[in-house]
This record gives sequence, structure tokens and C-alpha cells, in this order.
Amino acid sequence: MDTQLVVGFDLDMTLIDTVVGFAATLDVLAAELGVDFPTAEMSARLGPPLELLLEPHLDAERIGPAVDRFREIYPDVAVTPTPVLVGVAGALAAVRRHDGRILLVTGKFTPNAQLHVDHLGLDVDVVEGRVWGTGKGEVLLRHGADVYVGDHVHDVEGARAAGVTSVSVLTGGCTRKELEEAGTDVVLDDLEQFPAWLESFVLEQRLARLEEQLRARERLLVAFSGGADSAFLLAAAVRALGAENVGAATAYSDSLPRSERGPALDFARSLGVQVLTPETSEMDREGYRANAGDRCAFCKAELLDTLTPLAAEHGYAAVATGTNADDARAGFRPGIAAASDRGAVTPLLDAGLTKEQVRSASRAWGLPTWDKPAAACLSSRVAYGIEITPARLARVEQAEAGVRRALTEAGHRVRDVRVRDLGEVARVEVDRDLVAVVADHLDVVRAAGFAEAEVDPLGFRSGSMNELLPEPDKYR
Repeated sequence: MDTQLVVGFDLDMTLIDTVVGFAATLDVLAAELGVDFPTAEMSARLGPPLELLLEPHLDAERIGPAVDRFREIYPDVAVTPTPVLVGVAGALAAVRRHDGRILLVTGKFTPNAQLHVDHLGLDVDVVEGRVWGTGKGEVLLRHGADVYVGDHVHDVEGARAAGVTSVSVLTGGCTRKELEEAGTDVVLDDLEQFPAWLESFVLEQRLARLEEQLRARERLLVAFSGGADSAFLLAAAVRALGAENVGAATAYSDSLPRSERGPALDFARSLGVQVLTPETSEMDREGYRANAGDRCAFCKAELLDTLTPLAAEHGYAAVATGTNADDARAGFRPGIAAASDRGAVTPLLDAGLTKEQVRSASRAWGLPTWDKPAAACLSSRVAYGIEITPARLARVEQAEAGVRRALTEAGHRVRDVRVRDLGEVARVEVDRDLVAVVADHLDVVRAAGFAEAEVDPLGFRSGSMNELLPEPDKYR
């Protein structure tokens, strides 16, 4: 399913203030034709095709040649003095933050529209000109647009014709009342308000897509680690299917910190779902113990090989993981492929939901996990090439708990702590603002069984062990 966001923008008086350049070009044309155009009036509501603007002032046979001449004059007179309107850079950047495509759909002569794009450095993917009103709808449909942003009632017509969300800005000549009566979905004062609106819109659309996907599953078993992603997925599944049709499976093994088990169990039970706590035996898999760059593939294989028959036994249609859209873009996630190969579904990823959006929606729903720190499995702390053993994981867990406790007792607010096992040396990662103080508490790391301990000056960052892989691509 293609979940890429596609946003179309009008050009004149939506992205650029064309009044001065248009008026100057019109004055040159008027002088050449010996006609007295009402320039101020004609420039007040830009947007309609030039043919329509000239119609009241020229005989029919003169309009075509006049339009052609206007377009010839325009590049030399209108492009350089035309500025962008307020908020344009932020609006385009907001679309890019959601990995969106940007269309420029305008009534302007296409080569002249492109000149403005090039002169101002507008970040757009496609320029489609010489379309107006419902004709814009055909272009928007062809490119799979989700939103069309314009300033004119005829821009609203284009959005309505395409069946996409119409966003209107008051930077052109149309009033709020005119735009609302034309059927626009939202009116903004200017494009400075667009990024906040888009953030809300995208989240709403992706949540709707998530609900639709979940409803299609009928009964679902969620691989529930207790983290923010799988907790949100579990809650979303309950909303869509009802608690009686949802199960939470938390796999118990040496890789899951014992401190995670109680809170995960309490959360799942609070939703009223069936709770399953099977034991997994990833340690029995040689590839997992060997701890090469593809370790996560063996872990996910063990998890799905355990949960898939369990789901069938309890009448669940599928097993779902909490993989989100950011995970898929992270570049090195061998576990995702292994889970997919075994039929796991990824509703958050398929809906396009990012980690930030998961947290935002979780907070809006009142879930206690909305700001829970990332909690990858304990094996992710062990440097690649060092064998995974229960004892090694136990000392990592003990060391992390000791660092967190020591910092908290010293009066610090602690979010992320990782103790990376490099063999007999532990490298401690904490929040950036705690890097300078954690060195005073390394005794708890040595007490857990490490011969030496050091502080990572870069602080905590997810997946830092991947930085040590010489050829990560070979594990994909």
C-alpha cells in the first residue's frame, strides 16, 4: 500500500506574490496594444486564466495574440521582482518532513511558472501549468494527491473535483466566506499556519488507515514487548476490534529485562485482552548466540515460530509486530525481514505511522507508555562477535539498573541508559546532559561483573552497536 503523502499547491498568491510583476507586464502589454486596462482591478483577484481576465477588455479575435504576447513579455518583467509569500519555506519543508511529494498545479503558463520555481528555489517535484478550476482536479488525481492548497474559489473546485482535502489561504483576493461557501475544508490566514495543520491532518489520516487495516484482521495477536510501539498497537487493536478479539503475547526469555515484565502484564490486562506469556528459546539458535550482524533475524524467527502456532491455536488471524515507519527507514533491521518472511503483519508501518506520531497519539489516548524510553532487548547491548549468554545478559541488566538507580538517587532525571558490553569493558551511554556526571557512578557497573567501565562521550543513541559493523549491508 502506497502511503506517501502528496500535496499540491497553487502558485499565484498562494506561494508567490505576483501582483507587482503581473501588473507591470499588463502595463507593457496595454501600451503595445493601445488599450487602457484597469490594472489594479485585474490584479486584485489573480488566479483565473489570462484569457478570462482579458475577455471584458478586448475583442475575441485579439485575446489569443494578446495572451501570447503577455507570456513573451512576462519573463523579463515579472519574474525577478516577484517574492514568495509568508510561510512558504516552512510549508514546503513540512511536507518534506513527512517524506511527501510536492506538486505545483497552476493556471499560469507552464514555462513561466517554472521560471518562478527556478528563480526562487522552490522545492517542488512537479510543475503542471495551464490548468484551471475542475481541470486541476484531473492533475491532482493523476498524481495521487491528498491535499490541494490554494487561495481562490476555483482552487477549491479543483480539490473538490479530485476528492482531496481543500486547504485555502487568505493571501489572495477571495474572502473567508467565499472560500467556505465554495466548500473548502479549512481556511488558514497564511501558510505559516500550514505546518501545524498538516501535522494534525497526517496523523488523523494515518490513524484512520490503521483502524481500517486492523478491522480487516477480525482477530489479532499482538507481539507485545511492553514498549511504546507495541503498546499503542495493542490499544489501537482493542479500539478497532474489541478486547475479546485481541491477544497480547509477551515472550519471556533471557533477552527481555525482568523489570519490563510486570508493567507489560499490567498494561495488557488493563485493556481486557487475553494475555499469553510463552517462553522463547533464541539461545538455542546458533546464529543468535554467535551474535553476528544478523542476530536479530534469528531472534525474530524464534519469536514468530513460537507465536504463529500459538495464534492459530487461539483463533487469531495473524500475528502483528509494532514495527513503525521509522524502523523501516533505519537502514539496518534484519529482524523486520525475518518476521515478514514468517507472515507477521506490521499495521503501524503499513499505515505510515512514525515513532513521533505513535507517541503523539498515545498521549492523546492517555496511554502511560506515550513517553516510555526505548527499551531494545538486552542482546542489543552486546558487541557483535561476542557470544550471547544468559550470564552476559544478566550482568548488563544489573549494570543498567545500577546506573539508573545511582543517578536517580543523586537527584538527576534519567531517561535513557545503555550499558554496552564490549567484552570485559562496559561502555555506558546516558542522556547527553548526564554524560559529565555518570563517570562518578561507574562503580555500580564494575560491581555487576565488568572489569572496566567507560563513558561514551556522545551519549545515548539507538543502534550505536551498528556503528561497529564493518559491512552491515551483507546482513540485509
